[in-house]
Amino acid sequence: MTKSSSDKFIPLVQELQEFVFSQTGSMTLLRVLGYGLLLLALFDIVEMFVPPNFMNPAWEFQTFGSLVERVPVPLIGLVLVFYGELHARSRWEFVTLKFLSWLTLLLSILFLLLIPLAIGNTVRLSKQSYTQINTLSQQQISQAEQVEQRVSQATPQQIDNFLKSQGRSSNTKNPQELKSQILSQVSKAKTQIKNQAQATQSTQKLNLLKSSVKWNLGSLVSAALFFSIWKITTWARIGR
Repeated sequence: MTKSSSDKFIPLVQELQEFVFSQTGSMTLLRVLGYGLLLLALFDIVEMFVPPNFMNPAWEFQTFGSLVERVPVPLIGLVLVFYGELHARSRWEFVTLKFLSWLTLLLSILFLLLIPLAIGNTVRLSKQSYTQINTLSQQQISQAEQVEQRVSQATPQQIDNFLKSQGRSSNTKNPQELKSQILSQVSKAKTQIKNQAQATQSTQKLNLLKSSVKWNLGSLVSAALFFSIWKITTWARIGR
């Protein structure tokens, strides 16, 4: 090769070196960002589990939802950390990459195991909500029935005295008509209590079901993504 022909390759080699150097700098920046995102995700997880309240279906269900909704951050962090495979790595990173690769498999299994637990908690919370609302409505209906019974047994004078004690006055001089009006109002109140209880139960059941479906599907997708990362990062487990 003549001197003139070798001179032609010098700019090309310089450009290639500059490209490699710029790519290495970009990879380092992305990896640093990835490690930072993983640390932030770790802080979030620690905060979620302090203090723990296991065996409480409401806490377990909400914690499960929080974990699923925060999955994008560690996923992005892992992709950034694994970017570039083994190129331009520090020595300490080889052990870290191997650990993170196996961690993705563990997380994939964990998110799969959380699905039946979340379904069970959904059923338990639905039953608890139904019982609480039903108990409260029964108490209110019982109070209304007590008022109804007292009014039925009260004399016209007692009813009139009661209305005066409440700062109200009867609009009719017929005691039986007055009693009928009060009993009618109590009956309407009982019906309203029942309807409101049914509406509240339906609303809470629907909201619980929506959250459960969303988070369970999110957990399934998260498990698939973590497993995909584990499968693709075989090079990290058999590296140096």
